[in-house]
Amino acid sequence: MGLFSILCVWALRCTVEVSAYDAGLKVMQQTSLPRLSEFLVDAKRKTYAGLDDDATISAPLLPGSKQLEYRAGDLSYRDIYFGMRFFVGQETVQAGHGAIWSMSYSGGVVPAVVDRNEFLAIYAFLRQALLAIRDDRPFRGPQHVENGRFRYLNVSEGDVAEFHGEEQIHRDGIKVYGLRFSGGLLR
Repeated sequence: MGLFSILCVWALRCTVEVSAYDAGLKVMQQTSLPRLSEFLVDAKRKTYAGLDDDATISAPLLPGSKQLEYRAGDLSYRDIYFGMRFFVGQETVQAGHGAIWSMSYSGGVVPAVVDRNEFLAIYAFLRQALLAIRDDRPFRGPQHVENGRFRYLNVSEGDVAEFHGEEQIHRDGIKVYGLRFSGGLLR
């Protein structure tokens, strides 16, 4: 294969990638931020927050990962993560063939949490907090949730277009869980 052929293959590939990006950008231009926020709230309530790992698909794209998916109209949501006590993951929203929004996250229970029942109780409370997600902050849970011995705190900056933050869970005033997240519109 000559240099010209390599350049043609590269140029064709780039054209296809740019076309997919342009298609996603065009759909994003037609997708308002309020619609994206509403979609994110619905998707998160119908995946991990509402169904735990029962929302996991049977054949994830990446071996060893958990993968949760949701679709409504021309928008689709995918959450892929690895790990449990400490985990890392990424959520994406796709419009048509192009990704338009993403959030990366990592965190988990503190190393001192070793009892399985304690671990399960912390994550059950986390899902309760995540179900209280709001359209104006569609990243994780609300700023504050309390239930019995547990307290959830979420401090974030920005909006759905560009944001970062941290959430924590305290039990009896002691931190037992933490997570950092960031993301926004893909440009």
